[in-house]
Amino acid sequence: MAKNEPAGNRGRRRQIVGAVLAAVALATTYVCLPRNADLTRFDPHVMARLETAMWRHYYEKRYPALFVDLYGVGRSQYGFSPLDSLQLALAAATAAKAFQPSMSRAEAEAALPALVGYFRILSGAAPASFEVEDAARTELAWWQARREAVAPEEYGPIIARVATLVYGVDGEDLRRSGMVRAQAMAYRDAHDANMTETDWSLIADRLDLAYGLLKKALSPPVHE
Repeated sequence: MAKNEPAGNRGRRRQIVGAVLAAVALATTYVCLPRNADLTRFDPHVMARLETAMWRHYYEKRYPALFVDLYGVGRSQYGFSPLDSLQLALAAATAAKAFQPSMSRAEAEAALPALVGYFRILSGAAPASFEVEDAARTELAWWQARREAVAPEEYGPIIARVATLVYGVDGEDLRRSGMVRAQAMAYRDAHDANMTETDWSLIADRLDLAYGLLKKALSPPVHE
């Protein structure tokens, strides 16, 4: 700063610097400040739309788009902070990218560290505490079962088991939710490269049903 700079200019410069620092502090607080995230707050219709998009982007290997979808789930559906939503999206996308080229159960283990990180963040918004590594390994188990062309009737219960671990509930609606998701996955796998917009619309409808059933399973019973 020039020694002969007028006092008024110095004052304005300090005001500008102060305003910039305040803006940075506010932005940092907004991004990093923990939120009251809640895994039960999701909207089934929005979740179905986001998951359908995630499936498409995963199979098209559009990882940046997949990352955006995953961020949207953490931020808009679970209520995580922007920072936690970014970390969730990064962990999930990293796990998916590590698993996709694997050719065996041993190779699939490469996805486990990222899955553990993913469920560790989720655990902060779960209704009750759960064993993070158990949830991660159960998630990886149905990924691998699907890879091995196991029937949806066999890996649907594994999907439901993940939800039971995370949410601490069980029941017919939750188990049916897992089965409907598995059936939607089997439909996609059966059509694979021949998927049409109509097929994706059908999958979105099935996922809408699955998340509706999950939401119902998480809702307190209505007493007459």
